[in-house]
Amino acid sequence: MKTIDSIPTGKINRASKLIQTGAKVGVNYLKYYGDKLINDSDEAKQRLNQSNASDIYDGLKQLKGSALKVAQMLSMEKNILPQAYVEQFSLAQFSVPPLSPPLVVKTFKTYFGKTPTEIFDTFSTTSTNAASIGQVHRASKNEQNFAVKIQYPGVAESISSDLALVKPIAIKMFNIKGKDSDKYFKEVEHKLIEETNYELELEQSIAVAEACAHIKNIKFPKYYKAYSSKRILTMDWMEGVHLSEFTKQNTNAAISKQLGQALWDFYMYQIHVLKKVHADPHPGNFIISPQNELVAIDFGCMKSIPDDFYTPYFELIKKENLSDPDKFEQKLFELEILRADDTEDEKVFFKHLFHEMLTLFTMPYHQTTFDFSNTEFFDKIAELGKKYSQSTELRKMNGNRGSKHFIYMNRTFFGVYNLMHDLKAKDVEIYNVKF
Repeated sequence: MKTIDSIPTGKINRASKLIQTGAKVGVNYLKYYGDKLINDSDEAKQRLNQSNASDIYDGLKQLKGSALKVAQMLSMEKNILPQAYVEQFSLAQFSVPPLSPPLVVKTFKTYFGKTPTEIFDTFSTTSTNAASIGQVHRASKNEQNFAVKIQYPGVAESISSDLALVKPIAIKMFNIKGKDSDKYFKEVEHKLIEETNYELELEQSIAVAEACAHIKNIKFPKYYKAYSSKRILTMDWMEGVHLSEFTKQNTNAAISKQLGQALWDFYMYQIHVLKKVHADPHPGNFIISPQNELVAIDFGCMKSIPDDFYTPYFELIKKENLSDPDKFEQKLFELEILRADDTEDEKVFFKHLFHEMLTLFTMPYHQTTFDFSNTEFFDKIAELGKKYSQSTELRKMNGNRGSKHFIYMNRTFFGVYNLMHDLKAKDVEIYNVKF
């Protein structure tokens, strides 16, 4: 794979790259209008999606950082985005053009005052995988193997300017209105800044590994403070394959169940016991070991769950609250889904929308075991997403809905559900972790 010798870091340079990408998308649409006049309309639209997805990803992967992180997050929206976008954006999880060896050495000298080979016995300047914020290299010292994650230069400094460029598009996409919409963007900005602080990730990784060490069939690497800094993080090298690769080849239902149970227990323990959760559950953050154990390898994005959000959020899981109109409405107000300035039409619409969504999404919690391989369940989620994405009534409403904590909590649950489905995990015990 071709390496990168530099990354645009200035606001103007990064904006120019996005404008160039936008121009390519404009050309694709012109081709599409001609294509659908002489060819099948659905096939023409599919070709448009493939061209746009490829051009947008090609532009974002040159920028890396928060711009590419957005693509990574969108790749998890399998029920919303066309398949062409999911396939392209999923590459941002662990396969993007890496930094060139000279730039890797320069980064080491910046933070350690030494080259990699002055610190380790061996160091591969070619990365084993590269994602949105950093890339991983293999190293060894005293016959011990390490994974060394190096952050791309300029990523942390460009977060605010990247989000400023994305903000107008997001406001239009999600129909966000009102002066308090900034709370959502501040929440995303805050978490992305945290993800670029590898000293914080080091602390979080050690804390989660210790707290969750008792959970069956899940392992964590050991982390090394002496070989880490604000932009470089060193941990044990963990053998295995990424979860997405594993699911393509695995046919053993017992192993699927074992891994699914480990993943589910891991998240339930974090959410309900630790009240702090790994809020980035995509396949690139998990490895399946040769012993068929789940290995969690990235804790840059951790979301604390305050009690004033946790309590009403999980009270809506209970059937008795879903079936009680007064209690249901009360919880929607507590979660800022319903607002004091809503019209009566808006109240009726959003109560119906969220009741329909929650009745479906909370189904696993209403059973002692759940079959996450069940395509019917996920087809219903897809149908519901399509229904409201095409709703003209919803476009007329104020989309500024819900507590800021929804952003990462919903991302967590959607991500976990998708991973469980990818694993084809059956008969998973929902309440294996007591809470």
